[in-house]
Amino acid sequence: MMLTEQVDRIKERLKSKGYKLTPQRETTIRVLLEHEKDHLSAEEVFLLVKERFPEIGMATVYRVLDLLNELQIVQKVNFGDGAARFDLRAANSPHLHHHLICTQCGNVEEIMEDWLVSLEKRVEREFGFTVTDHRLDFQGVCSSCQMKEREKNKGGKNCQAVS
Repeated sequence: MMLTEQVDRIKERLKSKGYKLTPQRETTIRVLLEHEKDHLSAEEVFLLVKERFPEIGMATVYRVLDLLNELQIVQKVNFGDGAARFDLRAANSPHLHHHLICTQCGNVEEIMEDWLVSLEKRVEREFGFTVTDHRLDFQGVCSSCQMKEREKNKGGKNCQAVS
């Protein structure tokens, strides 16, 4: 989907909830869409928005992010690095996508397929609990870090001590 189409879709969601797409909101949304895979913090969003909208203040960006989170356009997430980050929700999915988080380098990969639908139904059936949302994060070591570790270990094993 083109950026303009995504902005229009979000504009319609805002309008349906009684909000307008102000220039501040549009700029913030465009930054989030353009950096979708980066999982930006509020401060990072602010710095990128400020490049395009110099007169905007940090409080305004926070208010926009809070509104987008409240309307479930974005989801506030924490990947264990101490920063609240913002992740766009897929337009056609009732749930946030899942993540693979590398505990060594901090890289975050996204899993767009929703693997928890059958588990969600089981929870509803067995516990009488109506699930309204879910999120799954896998923490571990990415393939790149694993490869670096193997190379490091391989190099050390080939060295012979000389006496």
